[in-house]
Amino acid sequence: MPDVPGAFGDAFDRLSPSAVIDILIVSISVYWLLLLIRGTTAMTVLRGALVLLGGAFLLSRALDLLVVNWLLRNSVTGLVIAMAIVFQPEIRRALERLGRTGLRSSLRREERLHTVDTVVRAASRLARQGRGALIVLERETGLQEVIDTGVPLGADLSAELLGTIFVANSPLHDGAAVIRLDRVVAAGCTLPLSETPLPADYGMRHRAALGITERTDAVVVVVSEERGEMSLASNGRMLPDLDEVRLGRQLYRLFDLDGLGLEPLRLDEAGAERQAS
Repeated sequence: MPDVPGAFGDAFDRLSPSAVIDILIVSISVYWLLLLIRGTTAMTVLRGALVLLGGAFLLSRALDLLVVNWLLRNSVTGLVIAMAIVFQPEIRRALERLGRTGLRSSLRREERLHTVDTVVRAASRLARQGRGALIVLERETGLQEVIDTGVPLGADLSAELLGTIFVANSPLHDGAAVIRLDRVVAAGCTLPLSETPLPADYGMRHRAALGITERTDAVVVVVSEERGEMSLASNGRMLPDLDEVRLGRQLYRLFDLDGLGLEPLRLDEAGAERQAS
């Protein structure tokens, strides 16, 4: 019987600093990828693939299945290619995240502050009026591909402009309005739809909001036409049924505006001050 303590001792003796760094890099990479696909359909696919491969490996070992053993030993390259194809959206999202510098979101915070307050006021007004809306706030990832699908505007952002865009039966109200800093760059834009299962009471606006946030770092404010509720989509996740204060707080957090010492939603529709507490 092998000497277990001795085997552990030999293993630790061979554990060099470079080996420790190697193990840490691999562990952190795997953990980061698991965080990236957590809560998405990719996680379900990954679990299914692991169950299938694990079951095939155990069965082949237990019953000495020569062909299955040979296939498992010689299918590593094919599995890597298959994983790259199946998880292409997640890999693209991971590379896109690595490419973010974080500098753009930290600059021009006054414009961001104006944008957040204006969007919250406009969304609240639209919700009270029972009008649907899809408002996309660009962060560091460029949304030019989405902008090209809509009508260029290049107008200064205001609650009145957003209200005009999402007037019922207007040519632009079914699409998304894209905001870059404090300007509405386009309206009537088409967003990619998410394949994530959603509750039955969620419509195409919510699915489109999730779709763009699964692929980019954009933040999307959704106003439901049927229920008059405001929701917020970010990082492939949806926060439903928000009021003005909660929506403002979430946007302040996402755009790193908390440190300005200013209260979100400083003015409501009537112009009276409202405390966000």
